[in-house]
Amino acid sequence: MADGVKGYGVLVSGGGTGIGHACAAALAADGAAVTICGRTESKLADSAERIEQVVANGGSIAYVVADVTDEASVAAAVAAAAEPTGTLNGVVANAGGGGGMGPYHLQDTDEFLRVLHLNVLGTMLTIKHSVPRMRAAGGGSFVGMSSIAGHVTHPYFGAYTPGKAGIEAMMRNAADEYGEAAIRFNAIRPGFIATEIMEGIPRDGEVYDSYIENTPMADVGLPEDVGHLARFLIGPESRWITGQCINVDGGHSLRRGPDFSPFIAPALGPDVMLGDLPSSASAPAPGVRG
Repeated sequence: MADGVKGYGVLVSGGGTGIGHACAAALAADGAAVTICGRTESKLADSAERIEQVVANGGSIAYVVADVTDEASVAAAVAAAAEPTGTLNGVVANAGGGGGMGPYHLQDTDEFLRVLHLNVLGTMLTIKHSVPRMRAAGGGSFVGMSSIAGHVTHPYFGAYTPGKAGIEAMMRNAADEYGEAAIRFNAIRPGFIATEIMEGIPRDGEVYDSYIENTPMADVGLPEDVGHLARFLIGPESRWITGQCINVDGGHSLRRGPDFSPFIAPALGPDVMLGDLPSSASAPAPGVRG
């Protein structure tokens, strides 16, 4: 469609780095008035400065500091995103992440809840405060950021896998609830994407090899690969698509998830990995944030 997303007001949470930055850049480059939010102002400012270089077709970029697990903060971010155009037409709920890795019998309860809140509660609060504004705009599009881990087993990922599965369930339910209001809900399932977080996986190690061996295209994706799909799902070209969970993973979901046991097993031992308690104090398992 000729005008694409020109004039759209769009919120992108977690827009300071990686996938969120790429989603915001793709939308602003096609004319959307994009507001990014996140918890770290320095990262948001840097992201906005870089996006300024690609803004086109009347688009714009702004940022606001917000924590998606705090309801008042989410409400303020949604309001800020509607200011540039007077309406909110789309949301990319990208804020999320993982936490301490390890078998479930060694999971720290507080950390497990933190990850669930970040992914599930954060997405729900963003839905709660954006729906009335998209309804007032005559409709809109909401994109939830899931993961290949939301539907393909990723052993030792703790709360991350049920958190991402919860996002997918919310997208399907919300699509059913708000379809008559012309508000669409879809989820994106990135595979291994070359972001700052994934740089923590050594390229010469067994974990990285397990990703490549299980990816038919034998490579890793780029943030822009996700950003282009987010732009499509926000835009009018996808007007008849709702309630879907779409993979951006080079075919990885056709096979099996990665093997992170080399990160964890040496410190715990095979019996503990299978359910025994450590002989020493049961400290939380090694952690990687995703």
